[in-house]
Amino acid sequence: MSTAGQVIRCKAAVAWEAGKPLSIEEVEVAPPQKHEVRIKILFTALCHTDVYYWECKGYTPLFPRILGHEASGIVESVGEGVNDLKPGDHVLPIFTGECKECRHCLSEESNNMCELLRINCDRGVMLADGKTRFSINGKPIYHFVGTSTFSQYTVVHVGQVAKISPTAPLDKVCPISCGICTGFGATVNVAKPKKGQTVAVFGLGAVGLAAAEGARVCGASRIIAVDVNPRRFEEEFVNPKDYDKPVQEVIVEMTGGGVDRSVECTGSVQAMISAFECVHDGWGVCVLVGVPKKDDAFKTHPMNLLSERTLKGAFYGNYKPRTDIPMVVDKYLNKELGLDMDKFITHSVPFADINKAFDYMLQGIGLRCMIHLDA
Repeated sequence: MSTAGQVIRCKAAVAWEAGKPLSIEEVEVAPPQKHEVRIKILFTALCHTDVYYWECKGYTPLFPRILGHEASGIVESVGEGVNDLKPGDHVLPIFTGECKECRHCLSEESNNMCELLRINCDRGVMLADGKTRFSINGKPIYHFVGTSTFSQYTVVHVGQVAKISPTAPLDKVCPISCGICTGFGATVNVAKPKKGQTVAVFGLGAVGLAAAEGARVCGASRIIAVDVNPRRFEEEFVNPKDYDKPVQEVIVEMTGGGVDRSVECTGSVQAMISAFECVHDGWGVCVLVGVPKKDDAFKTHPMNLLSERTLKGAFYGNYKPRTDIPMVVDKYLNKELGLDMDKFITHSVPFADINKAFDYMLQGIGLRCMIHLDA
């Protein structure tokens, strides 16, 4: 029986206040409006960004809210004006969008800074009418980055939905919607290390591990991981806490002048500075990926730039969500991507145990915990 055009009642994990465990509630999910898609979410994973906005340390609080943005599912119904998606399509909701009409989307020099659908962590409503599609007994429940995947059904703007091959295993490709592309693309598409060069990766969560995998795929001769958790990397590892001087000085000494490329995936401003100052003068390139707190400021001496080091930022791995992500999934299916998705998914829990995923991440014992919304 079709549910198109009707309110759907389903389970969702609602964050009622900062830092408190999520509560599994029955929510009403309204039908999609113009340029919107309603998706049945089958798998979702917890990303550090969800944790940051759940904790609300340094961010604007907005509760009650349904978090979640790394996910996979199937289109249940579409709203007016949606022509390239239909019920039954397999999709990945993406936390940033591609309207395909603005200057950024049409530019060959800008990949994912869409003027309409650029990530907005403070907006909790849909663009069409400024209202939420979630409610409990008439009380609005706010959205998160336009995806809110900690719900069995969610409503997303069509520009934030990537249609993928129906043969793709939805549990395996789920991390492509955020962590994998963010880290892997930052190395492959932005840092672009040449074969034989050295690469330092700061932060070995899922994004950092994907960045390291990107360095391996590019043929880096040496990959140095910088983290305070030594369990996360089997190759060359540097723990800043083991030294009484800045870690960038340690890396410069280790490499005889600095690494050729560095990728920062922590969000710590100090790590960003270290990542930049550890690249070799003359040709070194540092790529910043981590999201800092809103009041943070990056500080380095201008001579570090005048010495011909390059500092870049990378957002979502420089991928266009609707255009590029289907091709990334196809490359994974054809074994052309060079990534083993299994190494990123360290835990798996049923939806009722979603708070365990938060525990794993806060304890630093997992990369991605796959949450089964139909279990």
